[in-house]
Amino acid sequence: MGSQEDGRSLLEDGLLENESSSQYTGDGSVDFHGKPVLKQNTGNWRACPFILGTEGCERLAYYGIATNLVTYLTTKLHEGNASAARNVTTWQGTCYLTPLIGAVIADSYWGRYWTIASFSTIYFIGMCILTLSASVPAFKPAECVGSECRSATPVQYGVFFLGLYLIALGTGGIKPCVSSFGADQFDDTDSRERVKKGSFFNWFYFSVNIGALISSSFLVWIQDNAGWGLGFGIPAIFMGIAIASFFSGTPLYRFQKPGGSPVTRMWQVLVASFRKRNMVVPTESNLLYETQDKISAIEGSRKLEHTDELKCLDKAAVLSDADIKSGDFSNPWRLCTVTQVEEFKILIRMFPIWATGIVFSAVYAQMSTLFVEQGMMMDTSIGSFTIPPASLSSFDVISVIFWVPIYDRIIVPIARKFTGKERGFSELQRMGIGLFISVLCMSAAALVEINRLRLARELGLVDEDVAVPISILWQIPQYFLLGAAEVFTFIGQLEFFYDQSPDAMRSLCSALSLLTTALGNYLSSFILTIVTYLTTQGGSTGWIPDNLNEGHLDYFFWLLAGLSFINLLFYVVCAKRYKQKKAS
Repeated sequence: MGSQEDGRSLLEDGLLENESSSQYTGDGSVDFHGKPVLKQNTGNWRACPFILGTEGCERLAYYGIATNLVTYLTTKLHEGNASAARNVTTWQGTCYLTPLIGAVIADSYWGRYWTIASFSTIYFIGMCILTLSASVPAFKPAECVGSECRSATPVQYGVFFLGLYLIALGTGGIKPCVSSFGADQFDDTDSRERVKKGSFFNWFYFSVNIGALISSSFLVWIQDNAGWGLGFGIPAIFMGIAIASFFSGTPLYRFQKPGGSPVTRMWQVLVASFRKRNMVVPTESNLLYETQDKISAIEGSRKLEHTDELKCLDKAAVLSDADIKSGDFSNPWRLCTVTQVEEFKILIRMFPIWATGIVFSAVYAQMSTLFVEQGMMMDTSIGSFTIPPASLSSFDVISVIFWVPIYDRIIVPIARKFTGKERGFSELQRMGIGLFISVLCMSAAALVEINRLRLARELGLVDEDVAVPISILWQIPQYFLLGAAEVFTFIGQLEFFYDQSPDAMRSLCSALSLLTTALGNYLSSFILTIVTYLTTQGGSTGWIPDNLNEGHLDYFFWLLAGLSFINLLFYVVCAKRYKQKKAS
């Protein structure tokens, strides 16, 4: 995949020795006070422990809520399986939609550092409200009396979902900025630091999953056995620790200045190209407008080389007679630089690759919804110990923790010998492998469900809403495969959307990467709604009834496996046609 995947410019791959050994960074980064930074005193791996610690604690807090949320909705707020699954996927989708807000603010006005700091505070407030909703008697729904369960009051729903969606808003300033802020600590003009940056993304995702492992095992057990007040309170404490960790590394950080609104720049290209729609684009690209300065007109960005695609947008950089006569080239609504036009082209080129991540995210969404509900209908006991169904997601996390060092220390060096690429596989190849593994994951889940339903029929349990005596440990393969798919696809996305994005749009492109997770959750909710509607016609129980023994959850898993396979084929075609960014 991607025959042109290493088509970087000469100045990117062949940096001069004096640039590598320069006393100061060459990527325009500054210190906290806005002054040029010394390489030996800032950034690099010395700054990363604070960022990785922040991400690990924040992810512990997030997954401390998300992992077992479906259980809280069904057992405490007394919602049905389909309703609870929709609420979870909708909230999780929102958590990956709000990063668009944080990204625009970071790239345009505040920068990544202050965006993370501000939105972390909102996040922490949401965690505290959620803890109160599960601790204060007036905010907690009444317990079930026998089989009679009273619904939560509007006030109880209001407090709970207020806290939940403040958390969703808080993630909006953290998710798109933390990984990019960490990558900013490595000078992109220094070949040695650039190699380290590739390794940073692996260990960044490793820290994410360390937090997730604690949540999916220890915190799930606390919530199921010691109470939800404590189970939500511990994540709130860790969110406070995340904020403290982030501020502690301030003297060591490298900062990138915001380059102005990327959304405005895109509109300027559209408007300028429309105004000059009748003009002819010159055959020689050097006749298009670009600043004569060594640096780009966009602060915090290198110049981008012209590409021959989407020539209609090149009209925005065509110098008209009126432009030349006036000598005024300062109005970007009339005349854009080649770099500004190429920024927009890059986003358009990324779109097909970006779109394929949506179906993968729909598969990933099953881990916290239907995988858990499937586990609740299986034998959760091992001897005298009972395994909370949601804690099985820890095997997904264990899989990630297992595969990250294997990939970074073993697979990459071996692959490098065959491919000649400094990171072993290109980002596109890495993502493609992950999409293939996701097909195997859904197939494994379907096979487990087929066996569970077969045993339910043999034991006459179809009409009874009880667990079937098949061990929940049979779910481990599907979780382990999903973890392997994550290591390839999600980390590949982090690398791809950072490296291929325009320099002044890196937060926005990280947010677009995360948006695939949001849309994947919404797609999962949409498919679930359509499947429920179509399969319950004429009074049928449907594929996913409240009593899963009466349903056919296996059909739903096979449906997702089929969609994933079609998505993989589409991805292969798009990856082969993709052209890499060329910066000077």
